Order: sequence, then C-alpha cells, then structure tokens
Amino acid sequence: MTFDRDDIVAAWATLGREPACRIGLFGRRRLTETLDALIRQLDLEPLEVNLFRGQSRHMGGPRVFGGQVIGQALVAAERTVEGRIPHSLHAYFLLAGDVGAPIIYQVERVRDGRSFSARRVQAIQHGRPILSMIASFQKPEAGLEHASPMPDVPPPEALTPSTELHERWLSEASPVAPRVADALRAPSAIEFRPVEPLSPLRPPPGAPRQAVWFRAVDRIPDDPQLHRCILAYASDFHLVGTALRPHGRSWYQPSMIVASIDHALWFHRAARVDEWLLYAMDSPSAQMARGLARGLIFDRSGRLVASVAQEGLMREVSEPARSGTVAPHPG
Repeated sequence: MTFDRDDIVAAWATLGREPACRIGLFGRRRLTETLDALIRQLDLEPLEVNLFRGQSRHMGGPRVFGGQVIGQALVAAERTVEGRIPHSLHAYFLLAGDVGAPIIYQVERVRDGRSFSARRVQAIQHGRPILSMIASFQKPEAGLEHASPMPDVPPPEALTPSTELHERWLSEASPVAPRVADALRAPSAIEFRPVEPLSPLRPPPGAPRQAVWFRAVDRIPDDPQLHRCILAYASDFHLVGTALRPHGRSWYQPSMIVASIDHALWFHRAARVDEWLLYAMDSPSAQMARGLARGLIFDRSGRLVASVAQEGLMREVSEPARSGTVAPHPG
C-alpha cells in the first residue's frame, strides 16, 4: 500500500490541523508506507500547552526504538520555540519503551535568552519517564567556521543495500530463529548501505569503526524541521553495533543484552535526509559492560552536518538468563 499526495493531505485533515510539512512541494511522488508512518509518528498530537502525545511502531521487537523517542522529543521541544533552530540535544534512556502504549511528551521551557533557548523534555509511559532530554536552540547568526573532512569511501551506488545483505546473511546462517529473521526483514523508513558490512548473525571480530551511507527510502516534504527530526531518528542506528565489532558480538546474539544508555547530537549544518548522507563511526572504548561510540554525519558534498555520541550497554550473559527480546534495529 502506498500513499499519494491527496491521501496524505486528507489524512492530515482528519487530525484537524494542517500538515507539519508541505506535501505538495514534490507533486505526485509517492511515499512508502513505512516512511509515511514515520512522518505521521513525528506529527505529535497536542494535548495541552507543553504537552504532546506520540504513537509507536513495531520494528521487530517489543521495545520502542530509541531513535523514535529522540525524534519525537525533538518535535515536542521544537513546537515550543519560535525563530530558533536546535543546535544540540542530550538524552538519557531511562526505561525500555512499551511499543503498544502511547508516549506522553512533557516540555519544560527552561530558558529563553536573547540568543539561546533551552527545553527539557520528559517522555512518559505508564506514569514513569522512559527518556529525559534537554535541547538547546539558537537564533541563526554568522560566525567562524571549520569542519573535519569526510572520509574517502566508495559512493553509495557502488555498495550493496542492507536489504540484500540481510537476505544473504539469513541464507548463510540458516536456520535462523523466526523472530531474528522478522527483525532483519522488517521494513525501514531509512535505506542503509554499509561500506564494510559484517553479518550480525555470525559476526567476525573487526575494527571498532564503520561507515554507512543512509537516506530516507523516498523523497519527503521540504520542511527543515522534519529533516532534522528524521536525522535525529536515524542517528540512533549502528552506534552500539560499532562498539560491538571488535568483540565479534551483535544485537542478535542471545548471549548479549544490548541497549542505548544515552545519546548526544549536535546539528552543525542543514541537510536533507532524503539525499545520501555518510555516517562515519568509531568506538574509542568499552569497559564495565558499556561501550562508547562516536559518529560524524556528512552530506554527499562532504559537508559535516552533525556529530553524535552514544554510550550503550553491552552485557554478555548465559543464554538461560537472556530475556529473548530482539533489538528493534540493526547494529
């Protein structure tokens, strides 16, 4: 099932408000159902001043994908700020999210200065916070600039899409538990093309670094806020997996309990997420069942558009102690 412009505009109309993003700017192009669902997820329902409600989508496991919560929390924060754009956010994942329940986003207007604004966002389920985030916004201004160069890697057209890699890995590792196969085959709003792919089903030890091209699976509305929030969503993919690479471990192994602990994101320059972006990641350290990963995101022209840092839980346990959950996204 696909949605064209008229379908999407009609759906927004049923919500009693205008679309957060202008669908008409790209004419009759079609969005995939998964990408359309993500855009709808990011259009939070206002409940009261500073209070919003969001929904979740199954991604192959019972837990809410952390990138979804970050993206929605950023939407909530941006809804309370005018004339300023986010330049950074810092978030802690406090509890696993329940994919079957709505998430309430409560925004605190911490400060509005002459140049900067700060917003604190609590994501709440079943009366308990699952994420706490603070975001900072700045009035646009000119200033000194420099940036790290983009790594020299093959272009995305020369690389194999993750969907093809997943089928190859599933075939090579057969038999594979149905829940793992379902997680790998779950449709995604983001297309990935890793530069040096390693199978998460039979991972050999590798260097603690990787680079992945990514973009939305179709064109999306020409709304800078939407592109920022989808970038925040996509920035949660592959980071902890980078820290797992030197140990020959992955999200999908039943002996591993893996989860994001915190997430920091800095926006440097505007970018379109429906055009190819390069995510260059490395992991400088792992200790005490935690791994740190860093990422730089570049656009196709080589401009540095964002920086990311994340620490994740990487706890190895005996199989009988494993809860049996499957990570909702690839590592």
